[in-house]
Amino acid sequence: MNKILTLCVIVEPNRILLGMKKRGFGAGKWNGFGGKVAEGESIEDAAKREVTEECGLTVESMSAAGIIEFTFEGQDGILEVHLFRVERWSGDVIESEEMRPQWFAIDEIPYAEMWPDDTFWLPAFLKGKSCNGAFHFAPDGSVARQMLKIGE
Repeated sequence: MNKILTLCVIVEPNRILLGMKKRGFGAGKWNGFGGKVAEGESIEDAAKREVTEECGLTVESMSAAGIIEFTFEGQDGILEVHLFRVERWSGDVIESEEMRPQWFAIDEIPYAEMWPDDTFWLPAFLKGKSCNGAFHFAPDGSVARQMLKIGE
């Protein structure tokens, strides 16, 4: 069974806003902001809602940047993650119960404390490219297989 999720990456020319996941799936990792799409909610509305819930910002403009599917050894189902580039927002960054946001310089992104797939697609994403693909994780959390198509 597929689960549809969102992932918003908030970027400025020289820095990126990431959140340290404090609980639940992915706890202890830096990530973008996003999560589950509620019943009756559009994917775009879910993405905007999750950003506000997780870091306090209101998304004013974003663009779709691809779909990445994730599977995990020994688990059924696919996580279908819709990736968005957040281009304009308002409000102040705040810590939530789920995430502790922090700005990072583009050349200081903490890849070692992120999901291992991020090293494959995030550099292209940061150059404005679209990213579509699939990653399969081994039981130890490493990427066992991957397929990635980088667009324009």
